[in-house]
Amino acid sequence: MSTNPLSSLTGHYVLDPAHTQIGFVARHAMVTKVRGAFTEFEGSGHLDGEDPTKSSVTLAIKAASIDTRNEQRDGHLRTNDFLDAPNYPEIKFSSTGVEQLGDNLFRVAGGLTIKDVTRPISIDFEYQGSATDPAGNVRLGFEGSVPISRKDYGITWNAALEGGGVLVGDKVVLEFEVSAIKQD
Repeated sequence: MSTNPLSSLTGHYVLDPAHTQIGFVARHAMVTKVRGAFTEFEGSGHLDGEDPTKSSVTLAIKAASIDTRNEQRDGHLRTNDFLDAPNYPEIKFSSTGVEQLGDNLFRVAGGLTIKDVTRPISIDFEYQGSATDPAGNVRLGFEGSVPISRKDYGITWNAALEGGGVLVGDKVVLEFEVSAIKQD
């Protein structure tokens, strides 16, 4: 008998966009944070509950779907100063490895591509559990986050502040609240 909490849940899964949140937090004017999310994305993965190292994940996010609840800011974020959504319509992640760190903790390593620049990142995810929903779907829940540097992806636009510092911080924390549905 396996001690892995996912041992009976091996299979192929797709993200449920209605119940998954892909968000971010960035420092603004050195004194506050701006939170936002991407509203259009798709992702899938294979979970090997007996041997998580055989698991994999892919994610494609529509860059133009960025939403910070401020139309003017969102418009600027879609330009070449930031995501250049017309020329680079997708932000992509593809895993290269999965490792189990604890009973409910997993590290997913892979390549994050923004504006055709791919950098390695590792995201720690906490397994939140599984459930069968009223429609009979098996769902898994995971939560995780990872800080990245905007500069690593060629996103360097900024504005100096009168009292010192800059308008937009370099560090952006990506946040994931995942609901994935098992496919037959």
